[in-house]
Amino acid sequence: MIGLLARREITSQEVTHSVLKRIDAVEDRIKAYVTVTRDEAAVMAAEADRKISSGQFSPLTGIPVAIKDNMCTRGIVTTCSSKILRNFVPPYESAVTSRLKESGYVLTGKTNLDEFAMGSSTENSGFHTTRNPWDTGRIPGGSSGGSAAAVAADECIAALGSDTGGSIRQPASLCGVVGLKPTYGRVSRYGLVAFASSLDQIGPITKNVRDSAILLNLIAGRDPRDSTSAPHPVPDFTAVLGREIKGLRVGIPKEYFIEGMDREVDAAVRAAIRQLETLGAIPVEVSLPHTGHAVATYYVLATSEASSNLARYDGVKYGIRTEGKDLLEMYVKSRSEGFGPEVKRRIMLGTYTLSSGYYDAYYKKAQQVRTLIMRDFEEAFKKADVIATPTSPTPAFRLGEKTEDPLQMYLADIFTISVNLAGVPGISIPCGFTSENLPIGLQLIGRHFDEETILRVSYAYEQSQEWSKRRPSL
Repeated sequence: MIGLLARREITSQEVTHSVLKRIDAVEDRIKAYVTVTRDEAAVMAAEADRKISSGQFSPLTGIPVAIKDNMCTRGIVTTCSSKILRNFVPPYESAVTSRLKESGYVLTGKTNLDEFAMGSSTENSGFHTTRNPWDTGRIPGGSSGGSAAAVAADECIAALGSDTGGSIRQPASLCGVVGLKPTYGRVSRYGLVAFASSLDQIGPITKNVRDSAILLNLIAGRDPRDSTSAPHPVPDFTAVLGREIKGLRVGIPKEYFIEGMDREVDAAVRAAIRQLETLGAIPVEVSLPHTGHAVATYYVLATSEASSNLARYDGVKYGIRTEGKDLLEMYVKSRSEGFGPEVKRRIMLGTYTLSSGYYDAYYKKAQQVRTLIMRDFEEAFKKADVIATPTSPTPAFRLGEKTEDPLQMYLADIFTISVNLAGVPGISIPCGFTSENLPIGLQLIGRHFDEETILRVSYAYEQSQEWSKRRPSL
């Protein structure tokens, strides 16, 4: 499409009109968006066409992109899919959307998510549940379920999501698209509404690996407004695409092929690893021995940070406000009415683990285990160049199947959480389908700031298969 726009065979306005028409046709069944920005899209598309006509354009100029609704967009409501922020209009632009604006992208809208990015199914949204385009009776994954569903359903060309414990990779896997979580610090978090600040990272969700590399080129890089943004050189991530992977060592961690995993997922991922071997990669066994502690560690640390970060929503500065007879009652009413049940659960868990008498037993211990998980990856990468695992232990489950059992929902992220705890990059790419035509994802994990290698391997695999070309019939 970039080539067609550059050669002026089509215009951005035509592409944007086509995408908005597609949204009109399928959105009532998918519900990927919280807000569709029709007027803004029309203006941005016209401006993109002017840039292209004058020869001033980037690989994203004129391309319709959706943004997860936890990234601030100046003048456009940003809700985090929470009632407490339903009327919040940011006075500033996030770092990533600022960079996309400079590149000339077209904003199609803000996508649905689990409230404050807390969830694995997008059923925790304060507004509505997003549905999987491959089977609208199933979940799209979460928390970036709206972004993944929008890409899969052709309601945008690409999207941005955020990943705290798998929230880009897991929905990408369940919706049959590509989802990349960069190294922690690779992409600025300025303007990303915080959930767990030491874990959150923004990344692309796209139809193919090349598009992910293009988007990462645009959003990566040091930002002085984010103290955790790394001053690390940003290469051209598209430059490695097409290079052979012969001789690269692919680590297979025994802890990620476990009892209870869906048989079709297991078979598809093992077949993908054999395909990588056919392409010249060398499979090696590695061990990540503390994987079994990752879920518990994550839900201590993430909820603790959420408790701290969400304390700012008090009904005073922004968000909804419910009056009470005194200040305390106003706080209680505003937070009780504004937050949904999952957010309340995590705030309470986090407040408990940080409380006097429990801090050392829970929070401090979890930080120590996090260090052990990071060391596991350091040891594994002495033997391997990338690590290959399933992205999710199951394909997309049915709507409502796990809402009554939060622990089962939390275990859905068992294969993605360790990547966030260690801060390393990970990508999910389509690697097959179940007998019920549900997508399956292969996760590739890399060393810190080595997105190039996982993109290179992902692209080689993608080009050898047809999975990424399949589309749901809506």
